[in-house]
Amino acid sequence: MTGRLIKAFGAGMFVFPHGIFVDQEDNVWVTDAQGKEGKGHQVFKFSPDGKLLMTLGKAGVAGTGPDEFNQPSSVLVAPNGDIFVGDGHGGDSNARIVKFDRNGKFIKTWGKKGTAPGDIDTPHTLAMDSRGRLFEGDRQNNRIQIWDQNGTLLDVWYQFSRPSGVFIDKNDIIYVTDSESESVSKNHDGWKRGIRLGRVSDGVVTGFIPDPVEKATSTSAAEGVAADPAGNIYGAEVGPKRLMKYVKN
Repeated sequence: MTGRLIKAFGAGMFVFPHGIFVDQEDNVWVTDAQGKEGKGHQVFKFSPDGKLLMTLGKAGVAGTGPDEFNQPSSVLVAPNGDIFVGDGHGGDSNARIVKFDRNGKFIKTWGKKGTAPGDIDTPHTLAMDSRGRLFEGDRQNNRIQIWDQNGTLLDVWYQFSRPSGVFIDKNDIIYVTDSESESVSKNHDGWKRGIRLGRVSDGVVTGFIPDPVEKATSTSAAEGVAADPAGNIYGAEVGPKRLMKYVKN
């Protein structure tokens, strides 16, 4: 990965392009997490070449119905094609996960705003391990919630700090970004911003890449995170508006 731009698409389609996911067929899924002037509050599926293949939600309409979203933050497609949307981005937006089949037919939704186990507040990111468990970065609650694909809560993890982004590689190593503790966040002092990595098998944190910006008053370190097969880690930093690549020593 050298950082050379290969292709761009979707110009003019979005209000606030937020969550992104690439499925097993290399289709690109993007959430539009705000609404304005008849656009937004939707999830789009593009082919690898940028052709629009599917749209979920109503353009510019914020709602709680089975065909509506209110600030969808994240999207994930399971190996069987089922679609999961983390619907909500804090404030007065939704706080739920919505499940669809591969054709975009509504299956179910779960979650409500709150702080108890199983409640949701800002489902900012989604990832899935090799066992098919759904990891939801429940950012405003400073935790990861682990669900089965029917919405049963399996576990709650706090050790990876305040999750803006979660990525799980083919070896079930989990990478979690914290871009807000002791900056934007008002409820998570004492935690360092950066990228934590660990094992999904037992939840042990095995490594930490500190935020390269030591002092920040706004979102700073990576919100998005990914890793390639060689073990290189990529952090998408919103504040500095850059992509960082970290190489194993």
